[in-house]
Amino acid sequence: MRQIPVDTTAATVMVAKTPQPKVKDRRTGEIAMDADTGAKLMTVDVMFAANEEVEILSITVPETGISGDLAMGTPVALTGLIARPWENEFNGQKRHGIAFRAIAVTSLADMATKAKAA
Repeated sequence: MRQIPVDTTAATVMVAKTPQPKVKDRRTGEIAMDADTGAKLMTVDVMFAANEEVEILSITVPETGISGDLAMGTPVALTGLIARPWENEFNGQKRHGIAFRAIAVTSLADMATKAKAA
């Protein structure tokens, strides 16, 4: 499946909703796991502002890639962000969209606090 790298250098990114476990099966409540590492997958909703446009993106990230306090409004860096187009058919209806995944979501507030202390 095609993966498209997303350049975040000119974007402002802030947490819109704190990290939540990614649910694989809503009927059973099963939590999604990373196929390669076995790490629990989390979903972090972020406000992504670039080119005078703002969107809320739901980013999937391994739990091990979440660092710092990711409270609402916290500025963050997204490491290895990719966009992956998807399409499926359910009950005769075709659906499509773009899924976002990152290697890490890192609080920039923590870095700013450490820089001031130094």
